[in-house]
Amino acid sequence: MNEAHETVAGPGPVEYIQHHLHNLSVGEGFWTFHIDTFFFAFGIAVLIGFVAKKIGDNLNPDNPTGMQNLLEIILEFVGQQVKDAFNGYNPLIGPLAFTIFVWVFMMNAMDLLPVDLLPWIAAEMGIPYLKVVPTANLDTPLSLAASVFMLVVIFNIRAKGGMGFVKMFLFHPFPASNPVVKIILIPFNIMMTTIEELSKPISMGLRLFGNMFAGELIFILIALLPWWIQFAPGGLWAIFHILIITLQAFIFMLLTVVYLGMANQVLEADH
Repeated sequence: MNEAHETVAGPGPVEYIQHHLHNLSVGEGFWTFHIDTFFFAFGIAVLIGFVAKKIGDNLNPDNPTGMQNLLEIILEFVGQQVKDAFNGYNPLIGPLAFTIFVWVFMMNAMDLLPVDLLPWIAAEMGIPYLKVVPTANLDTPLSLAASVFMLVVIFNIRAKGGMGFVKMFLFHPFPASNPVVKIILIPFNIMMTTIEELSKPISMGLRLFGNMFAGELIFILIALLPWWIQFAPGGLWAIFHILIITLQAFIFMLLTVVYLGMANQVLEADH
């Protein structure tokens, strides 16, 4: 398979790595649209929705199937995390946490496919580039994180009101009882609170991207080894990577619930 791929990617290891890290894209600069990232992310979302609907239409509490049992286990696990991390009750949080966990896990799991399989099939169809792991592209984790950030803002405004949300920027994290000191500290509070709020989604996105990009790169480097010694390191890394992709999906889901729970709390009086 490597030989067939080299006709497109080039004969050297550098060209091989560069080819695997190159997206199928249109546009330039900020307006670049990664077709492969959108295709796999959207396709996985549709697949999850289809499977969930099939399971929902065929629920059997007396004789549950294996897929139904798996779904119930995940739902119980996610539900317990929501109870522990979210203050209060909101009907959106449970389904949102479940969707994030399953979707991010499935996108991460694309990394477990042989690195040459889908790119080779794409090359046979005349498609020059194909990256199959959506979360190994910075656009996907940052887009997910930006969506979470928008929800955090909405939850903040709903819990604290418009003026309460503004006060969070004006009088946090350096509250003061003296009116003059309060006014003096406003620019510093705005700067620090803005950094604090923006750092949450940025760190979420970069953490997920960094781990998945590194995992993908290691699989590519293993694929450069002679075929007869690929299986041992490739198999061991795949087993370890299952833990990584699960952990990253869990962390992203848990941070989402935690941040929304923090936003759901009413401001303290000194803020």
